[in-house]
Amino acid sequence: MNTRKIVTGAVLASVLGVAALAHSGATGVVKSRMEAMKEMQTAVKAIAPMMSGTAAYDASVVQDAAETFGRHSGEALTASFPEGSIEPPSEALPVIWQDWDHFEALARQLGIMAQGLSLASENGLHGGSGMMGNGMMMGSGSGMMMGGSPNMMGMTAEQIGQMPADGAFAMTTQVCAACHDRFREEDD
Repeated sequence: MNTRKIVTGAVLASVLGVAALAHSGATGVVKSRMEAMKEMQTAVKAIAPMMSGTAAYDASVVQDAAETFGRHSGEALTASFPEGSIEPPSEALPVIWQDWDHFEALARQLGIMAQGLSLASENGLHGGSGMMGNGMMMGSGSGMMMGGSPNMMGMTAEQIGQMPADGAFAMTTQVCAACHDRFREEDD
């Protein structure tokens, strides 16, 4: 199994933890944001098999997923978390409002990643396993850190758009995972 499949699987498992969200009883802004998270989960599920090479690649499906991520990023994401909106069944943690700048930065970063993924969709998948192993995506200096915050070194959507789509997808899901790891209650 190559590194790309291992990393994509690990990131996907983290992001798809959202599947445990129980929408019953949710109302108002909590229900709206849970529905937005469900839409992003559906987008991840739609393209993850393509990114791991287990389904045929379709750039239009990747673009649709990127649109979904973009629609629920930035101000749209932060607006769905008014202070104190943690009533059950929300899994949001109070640390969101204690570390709002970090949360807001991740929301903005998701938008950049979504734009980059859309641009990268036409590039197809990386032909080999070298990309994930060369430090471009993982490691100490220039990419995303597993389980941590995204490296906010200022990559633009255009720079991300030069990557193969699976690399841009991995970066996008890393932003999701970083936010979930910090700001969402762990599933039992």
